[in-house]
Parts: sequence; C-alpha cells; structure tokens
Amino acid sequence: MKLTPTQFGGAAAVDGYGPGFFRINGKVIHGAVLVTAEGGAPWAGLDDRASLLALAGRVDVLFIGMGADVAHAPADLVAALRNAGVAVESMASPTAARTYNVTLSEGRRVACALLPL
Repeated sequence: MKLTPTQFGGAAAVDGYGPGFFRINGKVIHGAVLVTAEGGAPWAGLDDRASLLALAGRVDVLFIGMGADVAHAPADLVAALRNAGVAVESMASPTAARTYNVTLSEGRRVACALLPL
C-alpha cells in the first residue's frame, strides 16, 4: 500500500511530543501549549481561560489534552467555552494532538490545548 503524507495546507500541525514538550511545525515548546492553524504558543494551563475564550469565533472545536491520562476538563471551563460557541472535547494529550491533526487536515476550524505528559 502506498502511503501519502498528510497535507495541512500551510496550517500548523503537531509534529511530535514527549515528556514535557510538544513540537509544532518543527518548533519545540516546553510545557503546556495552545495550537491553532496559525501556530503553537506556550499556554499557562487550565487556569488560562482567557486564551481559550479568545478562540471564540475563530474555531469551532477545541480539543483539550489533559496530559498522559484521560480526564475531564473542569466543567465550568467547558460550559464557558460552549457558551462562547466553541465545542470542547477532553482526552489524553497524545489523542488530542492526533485528533487535532486529522481534523485540521480536513480543513476544519480547530485548535488544541495540550497539557504536557
């Protein structure tokens, strides 16, 4: 079977991750990261709600990676994002990164906020 590389149309994808870091379009970012089609940036974590709420109107879905294990994002954060028009899905960070990449490759308006492993 011939494999075809995924195309992101110039949008920023999650290239890799490991203990304490993420690689976004070749750039390594240590700690938590917020990734949009425009790029990746350090993120202060679940207490940094302003950065996530600023995505309203820019993205339709936000994947929140809760670290190495599956966990729920705080209910009040999820409610605030949904009230702002952003659908939220919580999962482990590796799964969130992969889901973000697949959804991004489909041309959808997505972002992911990833806590480190």
